[in-house]
Amino acid sequence: MPSLKAGETAELSRVDRREFIKTTSLAAGALAFGAPALLRGQNLNSKLNIACIGIGGKGRSDTDACASENIIALCDVDSGSVAYETQTKKYPSAKFYKDFRQMLDQMGDRIDAVTVSTPDHMHAIAASMAMKRNKAVFCQKPLTQTIYEARYLRKMSHERKIVTQMGNQGSASDGLRRAVETIQDGLIGQVHEVHVWTNRPIWPQAMERPAGEDPVPATLDWDMWIGPAPMRPYKGSREPKGRDGIYEPFNWRGWQDFGTGALGDMACHTVNMPFRALDLDYPTEIEAMPFGKMNKESYPVGSKIRFAFSKRKGRIPFEHPHLFHHYKKIEHDQVTLWWYDGGQPNPALRGGHDLTNKPPVELTADILALQGKIPDSGCLLIGDGGTVFSPDDYGTNFFIKLKGEEKFVHYLEHPAMAQYPERIPRNPHPGNLVVAHAQEWLAAIKENKPQMCYSRFDIGARLAEIMLLGCVSLRVGQKIEWDGPKMVAKNCPQAAQFIRRQDRSGWALS
Repeated sequence: MPSLKAGETAELSRVDRREFIKTTSLAAGALAFGAPALLRGQNLNSKLNIACIGIGGKGRSDTDACASENIIALCDVDSGSVAYETQTKKYPSAKFYKDFRQMLDQMGDRIDAVTVSTPDHMHAIAASMAMKRNKAVFCQKPLTQTIYEARYLRKMSHERKIVTQMGNQGSASDGLRRAVETIQDGLIGQVHEVHVWTNRPIWPQAMERPAGEDPVPATLDWDMWIGPAPMRPYKGSREPKGRDGIYEPFNWRGWQDFGTGALGDMACHTVNMPFRALDLDYPTEIEAMPFGKMNKESYPVGSKIRFAFSKRKGRIPFEHPHLFHHYKKIEHDQVTLWWYDGGQPNPALRGGHDLTNKPPVELTADILALQGKIPDSGCLLIGDGGTVFSPDDYGTNFFIKLKGEEKFVHYLEHPAMAQYPERIPRNPHPGNLVVAHAQEWLAAIKENKPQMCYSRFDIGARLAEIMLLGCVSLRVGQKIEWDGPKMVAKNCPQAAQFIRRQDRSGWALS
C-alpha cells in the first residue's frame, strides 16, 4: 500500500500549481501570498493544464468535457486512429505522446490534472503514476481491473489528498441523488432485495485466444497497449471506423487479461444508485453462475451473480445540523443483490446471446404494466414498504410503488416525495452528464476540495471493488466467502491470483 516516503515532504508541502490556481481564482491579490516566481507568470486566467491518457472511444468525450481548460497533452498508443486525427486537430497546441510515462516525465511540472480513459488493465498503472506526482485524476470506470488496485488507489488518494473522480457520469444527475437520499430516509423501508440487469455484453465473449499472429500496424505501439498484461501476439482485423478488431479498439472488454466483461463495463453505472442508497460495503458471499462457455481467456456470454451483504450502518446529514451533531446514524438489514447480464448463447445475435437474462417474471410484472416491456437495462429495489424501479443504465430516472399502491408512479409526481427534504448537494454544472461530471471534478481541483467530487475514489473504489468480486467468482468457478478487511477469499485460496494481478516486468503501481 502507498505511503509517503522520506524526501517527499518538500514536494508535498510547497505551493503547487493547483493551489496557485485556487488562490488566483479567489482573490486578485493572491500573488502576494508567496507563490513561486515561475508560477506567477502562468495561468492567470485560472485555467488548469490537462493531460489526457487515451483519446479514442470514451477518451474522446472525456477530453472534450475538459475543453474549458487548457488541453496541453494527448496520449494514445495508436497514432493512426480516427480519434488521433480528430483530437489532434481539435487541440493543435497539445503535445502528442504514445507513452504516458514519457508524457508525465517530460511535462509533469506543467500538468495539473490527468484523465485516464484506457482499457481497464491500464487504469491503475496510469492513475497511480499521475497521483504519485500529485496530479488530480479523472479515471474511467471500472476504476481498476483488480480489487487490490482499487484498494491501492483509494488509499493513495486519501493519503495524498488528491482530487479524484471515477467516470460513472450518472452520479451527476439530480434523479440519482434524489433516489439515494429518499431511499436512505426510508421511502420504501428496509430493502432486502436488489435486482440489476444490463444489455451487455455487446462485444464478443466466450471465445478462445485466436491462433497465429498478424503484423502490428506501424502506427500502433503494441507493447505499450499490452502494458502490465502478459504479452501475446497481435491479431487484427482492424478497420479505422469499425469495432471488429480482436482486441482493439473496443473488443478488449471481453478478454480477461484486458477487460472486466459486462460486469465491469456497466455495474459502476447501474449499481451506483443502490450502492449509495443502501451504504453497501464488503459483501460476505459472492456466487457467480455463467451462461454457456466459461474459459480462461474471456468472460461468458451471460451470467447471474449473487452478492450477499450483512447488516451495516450508514450515516446521513441532518437537514439542520447544529454545533455538535451533523449526521445521524442509520442501520440497514441484510440485503441480497442480484446481477444479470447477457443471456443464453446465440452466435447469430449481437454479443452472442439472446438478451433474456433478467429478473424473474413475478418481480417484473409491474414494470411490464408500466412500460409495456421489460427494458434491456434496469434496477429494481424491493423494500418492506414498497419498490423503486429505475429504467436506465445510470439511475437518473426512477418510479415508486409503495405498499398498497396498484402501479408505479414517476418520482416527480409521487406525493410521498414531498416529505423528504433535499439534503445531498446537486451538481450545479450545465451540459450533459459527461460534461457536468467532469466539470464537478475541475471545480474541485480549483477549490482543492476532494470532497466536492461525488464519485471520488473513496466512493468509486468501494463500488468497483464490490463489482470486481463478481469477476473473481466467475474466474474461479465457485462461491466466494469474502473477508473484506483482509482482502481474502476465505474458502478459495486460488482466487488470490485474480484479486491481485501479477504485472508484467517493467510495469507496476507507482
